[in-house]
Amino acid sequence: MPFLELDTSLPANRLPPALAQELCAAGAEILGKPAERVNVTVRSGLPMVLSGSAEPCAQLLVSSIGVVGSAEQNREHSARLFDFLTAKLGLGPERIVIRFFPLEPWQIGKNRTVMTFL
Repeated sequence: MPFLELDTSLPANRLPPALAQELCAAGAEILGKPAERVNVTVRSGLPMVLSGSAEPCAQLLVSSIGVVGSAEQNREHSARLFDFLTAKLGLGPERIVIRFFPLEPWQIGKNRTVMTFL
């Protein structure tokens, strides 16, 4: 059950109208999970500073069970997510940062229990 949280200083009117849905589909493909399991949040127009600069930027947080736990996995995910984000946001790769967090099944609640028991 991946979670993708995109924060950006870009105003909403500069984002593709279906960005959340497109990020969901791309995330599912990149992480090898069904789109029905992917959760996406997009927050725009945020006051942000990246590498000391307030120029337009974005941060993507990717957390999931089992698919973001190694440097090798994340290097591949990173390259593909950067390709998606630079194309969709019109930002250079130096204005984007991605953070990966592995999750354990007991850290995600769903249907009144945790994923461990589903």
